[in-house]
Amino acid sequence: MNKFLKLVLAIPVLLAIAACSSNPSTRNGGDPELDAKARAALQQLFQEEPKARDVIRPMAKAVVVFPSVFKAGLIAGGQRGDGVMFDSEGKVLGYYRTGALSFGMQAGAQAYSEAIFLMTDTAIQELTSGAGLSLGVGPSFVLVDSGVAKSLTTTTLKADVYAFIFSQEGLMAGVGVQGQRIVKYD
Repeated sequence: MNKFLKLVLAIPVLLAIAACSSNPSTRNGGDPELDAKARAALQQLFQEEPKARDVIRPMAKAVVVFPSVFKAGLIAGGQRGDGVMFDSEGKVLGYYRTGALSFGMQAGAQAYSEAIFLMTDTAIQELTSGAGLSLGVGPSFVLVDSGVAKSLTTTTLKADVYAFIFSQEGLMAGVGVQGQRIVKYD
């Protein structure tokens, strides 16, 4: 039992250390590798979910794409990923990091991609402010699954933020973004 407790306590410590790791340099020319991965992930989403491309993207003011978010947990857990914010024309606006800690009945590890469409100036301002964006707090937020996606039209889009989780691989039963925090880094 003592080994189990050490393992449970080690997971948040390791995630905290990973969160403090050095940032990729974005000051001189950005991060071309992350840009390319984010653009490829966005194209994959558009292939898997045409409503994201045809309905949400044309009305979005910006999109933040996390090509690879890693989530792991055993009672205590966390997630982390780096992403890129693109404006409506596809220009890079900045680099962002997502993270969350969780506690509860959970076990496993999972990697996935995430695209967060910012529909309003308020949502963009919330994200670009020093505090960053906490999903589930602040601007209205919708996590889009296949059922929600079927009902999306240009007249039904009312939320400030729409998030898609896709390309899931791993052993965790489910994934959510409530409590997720997104902050800018340079």
